[in-house]
Amino acid sequence: MKVTSSILCGDNAQLLRKLAANSVQLTVTSPPYDSLRTYKGYSWNFEAVAKELWRVTRPGGVVVWVVGDQTKNGSESGTSFRQALYFKEIGFNLHDTMIYEKNSYMPLTHNRYEQAWEFMFVFSKKSPSVFNPIKVPCATVGSYRNRGGAKHYEASHSERRREEKTPVNAEKYHSNVFVYDVGKNEKTAHNAPFPEALARDHIASWSNPRDLVLDPFIGSGTTGKMAKLLGRNFVGFDISEEYCKLARERIRNAK
Repeated sequence: MKVTSSILCGDNAQLLRKLAANSVQLTVTSPPYDSLRTYKGYSWNFEAVAKELWRVTRPGGVVVWVVGDQTKNGSESGTSFRQALYFKEIGFNLHDTMIYEKNSYMPLTHNRYEQAWEFMFVFSKKSPSVFNPIKVPCATVGSYRNRGGAKHYEASHSERRREEKTPVNAEKYHSNVFVYDVGKNEKTAHNAPFPEALARDHIASWSNPRDLVLDPFIGSGTTGKMAKLLGRNFVGFDISEEYCKLARERIRNAK
C-alpha cells in the first residue's frame, strides 16, 4: 500500500492555509510552549494555528495537542489551560483530557514534587468518526460480577436495577493515562522529541490506513515516521530548515 509523506518548511500558519478545508483526519503535535523549548529563535502564532486546524480538520477528525506549562517565579504558567479553552471557543470539542506520564523524568531542584507528565488534549470536530481503542488485559478475567451491585443508586424512571452476573471480559479499554519511556527514540539533533510510541498509539486510535495525518510542528519527524509505518498519508511543517531536513531523512529511512 503506497502512502505519501510531505515535509514543507516555513511558517506553519501560512502553510496550513494551503491545505484544503476538511482534509485532515488527525493532527498529532507538540508545540513549543512558554520558554521551556527554544525553537531556533522563531516564534509562532497560537491563535492563527488553532483557527487553521479547525478549518483543515474534517468533521469527525481529531487534534491531539501535547503540551505542558513552564514554572516561573514559583507559579505554573497555565498556558495549556488557556489553549484548551481557546480550542473550545473556536468550535472544537474537548473530547478527552489525557495524560502522558514519563517513566523517567528529569529531577529538578525546587520545593514541589517532580514534574512527570504532560497533557495530551484530544480535541474533536464533532464526535470522532474513528476510534480504534487500545485494550489491556483484565486482571479479573474469568470471574463474574454482579451487575446489580452491592450499592444502590437512585434510578430514573427509565432505568431498572439488574441483578444478573456477567463474566469479566479478557480485555478492557486502556485508561486515558499513557505511560512511556523517555529518550528511547534514535538520537537526533532535535532537543525535545516525544516518544515514538505516543505518536503510534494516537495515530492507531484516531485514524485509519490512508487517512491524512498532520503535524504542524514536525521537529524530528516522529509523527511522520509513525504515520508512514502505520500506512497513513502524512504532511508536516517546520520553520527550521535543519529540522525539515532531519524529518525528511528520518521518515525516508523508516522501516
